[in-house]
Amino acid sequence: MAQLAEQHETYLSAFEALRHEPAFGRGALAESRQAALDRFLSRGWPTTRDEEWRFTNIAPIAAGTYGRAPVVPLDPSLVGELSFEVAATIVVANGRLVSRPRTLPAGVAVRTIADARDRDLVPVRPTGATVFTDLNQALFEDIVVIEIAAQASVPDPIHVLHVASGGPHALASPRLVIIAGEQSESSVIESYATGDNDAVFVNATTDVHVASGAFVDHVKLQRQADSSFHLASMFVQTGRRSRFTSHAITVGGRIARNDIVSVLGGEGAECTLNGLYVAGGDSLVDSHTTIDHAQPHCPSHEVYKGILTGRARAVFNGKIIVRPDAQKTDAKQTNKALLLTDEAQIDTKPQLEIFADDVKCTHGAAIGQLDEDAMFYLKARGIGSIDARNMLLHAFAGDVLHGVRSEELRRTAMTLVEQKLGLDAGI
Repeated sequence: MAQLAEQHETYLSAFEALRHEPAFGRGALAESRQAALDRFLSRGWPTTRDEEWRFTNIAPIAAGTYGRAPVVPLDPSLVGELSFEVAATIVVANGRLVSRPRTLPAGVAVRTIADARDRDLVPVRPTGATVFTDLNQALFEDIVVIEIAAQASVPDPIHVLHVASGGPHALASPRLVIIAGEQSESSVIESYATGDNDAVFVNATTDVHVASGAFVDHVKLQRQADSSFHLASMFVQTGRRSRFTSHAITVGGRIARNDIVSVLGGEGAECTLNGLYVAGGDSLVDSHTTIDHAQPHCPSHEVYKGILTGRARAVFNGKIIVRPDAQKTDAKQTNKALLLTDEAQIDTKPQLEIFADDVKCTHGAAIGQLDEDAMFYLKARGIGSIDARNMLLHAFAGDVLHGVRSEELRRTAMTLVEQKLGLDAGI
C-alpha cells in the first residue's frame, strides 16, 4: 500500500486538506471517506488487464497529478449560455454549489452538504462501484440532493449545471442525489461543461432512488472540452411499478466513461436506458451499463448509438442480469455504431446473465458505415452526396434524441452533434 500511496500523493494531500474543513464531516461520513480512500489506495488504478477496463486505457489519467479544483468565479454569461428554460437551475462549479433558485416548484426540496442526511452522504449502493466511485466518496466537497415529495408532479425539468475549470491538474468531484417519492413525477437534466481546452478531470457520481409508482426522466448531457476527462457512475434503485428513463448524450472529453447500474428492485418496475455518443480525434468514449432484474414482471429497454470519426474509439458493455425470482422479465438491448473513418473503432460486448426460465431477453449489435443503398436512394432523387450523408447522420442521431422530452435540449444536443461531426459546416 505504501508504494501505491506514494503514487497517489496528490490525492492524499487533497484528502488531508479536506479533513480540516467542515465539509469532511464527522461520524459515519468521516468513516466512509477514510474507508473509500483506503480502498482506492489498495486497489490502485484499473488497467487493461482488468476485464471491466480491457478496452479502456486510462493511463493519461493515472499518469496525471490531480489536486482539488480551486474555487473559481463563474461568468454569468457563460451560465446563461449553458442553461435551459426549466423549472429550476442549480449551478455547481468544480463540485461546489454556487447558486440555487430562490423558489422551487411545489413538492421539490434541495439539500446541500450543510443539511444533507446520512443516507445522502453515505449511500447504500448496489454492486458495480469502481475505484473512481471510491475516489469521489473520499474527496467530494459538496452535494446536491433533489427530493420530490410523494404524489408531486413537476412538469418542467430541474437542471443541475456542472461547470469545471482550473487547468490540467484540477480534480472536480461532483455529487448528485435524486429521491423521487411515491407516485411522483419529475424530470432532471444533468449537464457537464468545461472551458475551451481545459484539461480538468471530472469524477462524478449520481444516485437515484425511485419509490413505488414514481416516474423519473433523467437526461445527462456531457459536453466538456476534448482535452478534459470525465469519469462518472450512476446508481439507480427502483420500487414497485416505478419507471426510470435515462438519456445519456456524450459529445466531449478526451476520455469519457459512464457506468450505469440500475436495479429493478420492485415488481413491475420499468427501466429505459438510451445513449448517444459522438467522438472524433483521439477521443475514447466508454459506456458500461447494467440492468439488474431482481423482481418479476419488469421490462427494460436499452438503445445505445455512436458515431465515430477520426481516430476515435468507443466501448459499449451492456449487461442484463435476470435473477431467479425475476420471472416474466422482458429485456431488450440494442447497440449500433457508425464508423465514418477507417481509423475509428468500437469494441462492443453485450452480456446476458439469466437465472430464470420464463423470460424474454434479446440483444443485438450492428457496427458499420453509412448505408450505401440509402445514400444511393437519396442521390437518385437529386440530393448531393454531402447533404445525403448529413441527412442520414441526422436521422441516426435523432433516433435517440427523439426520446428527450425537452425540445430545447434536443435542439442543443443536435447542434453539438453537428459541430462535432462538422455537419454545420457542410463537411
